Amino acid sequence: MSEWTTDSIPDQRGRIAVVTGANSGLGLVTASELAHRGAHVVLAVRNTAAGEEAARGIGGDVEVRGIDLASLASVREFAEELAAEHPAIDLLVNNAGVVLLGPRRTTVDGLEMQIGTNMLGHFALTGLLLDNLSAAPEARVVNLSSITHKNAHLDFDDLMFERGYKASAAYGRSKLATTVFGLELDRRLRAAGSPIISVLAHPGLTRTNLTPRAWEHRGRLGRLIAWAGLLATQSVEQGALPQLRAATEPGVRGGQFFGPAGLWETRGPVTEARLSREAADPAVGSRLWAAAEKLTGVSYL
Repeated sequence: MSEWTTDSIPDQRGRIAVVTGANSGLGLVTASELAHRGAHVVLAVRNTAAGEEAARGIGGDVEVRGIDLASLASVREFAEELAAEHPAIDLLVNNAGVVLLGPRRTTVDGLEMQIGTNMLGHFALTGLLLDNLSAAPEARVVNLSSITHKNAHLDFDDLMFERGYKASAAYGRSKLATTVFGLELDRRLRAAGSPIISVLAHPGLTRTNLTPRAWEHRGRLGRLIAWAGLLATQSVEQGALPQLRAATEPGVRGGQFFGPAGLWETRGPVTEARLSREAADPAVGSRLWAAAEKLTGVSYL
């Protein structure tokens, strides 16, 4: 089988795609490739000025809408307005994320910031747009995982990491939660007989602006560490390939997980990636789903 590249992306004309965090990094590459192949792309971004700048660079059929995934009220407002204007949505790419290596922070709703933004905000958004996704003939939801999910654990007695907080562990937990969510979403969609599929991807180690920002609180030394680390990573264009494949390849099955093939899944061509045992456990999925419904106030499937 030949290597999967952006040349493998089929015609996207007629599709409505929503990409969170689309003003930079992996989201910008994903939005650009979709738009260049004819999709109408909604850049769902926290900073709309940055989103408008990104939209000018992309060209094509794009629109910018503001959403703060760390605010459930903002998620609801975004979903309500988008749903009214786009009755059918073909693709939702839950790409946006934060990496915080400083002290514990919370969202406006009191949730630990990393799991609150990376997973729970997207959980709510997906549920609020489910009717619109159901109205499209072959809709997909793509959730962005990370290789850090493999060493993480969900402590349901302290899901918000209020005890013994460790920033890097909290990030891994947020990405494990995102992975569990994507797989449980697939199980529930299939059980409901829905035509929507839920697919997952991770970018390996990729040069984005998240890592430098995460180290900013540690001053000059932190910035040096961050930029030195970036030298060992692959380009953002390469890192975006797994989620682009998940979003566009014909014949993809619900529950498939794509990532880099080389060096412990840190870089290289796209292949099917490996899940941790905890991520793949349906009992964990069911328990996290119930917790997410309670924490967000959004119930579905």
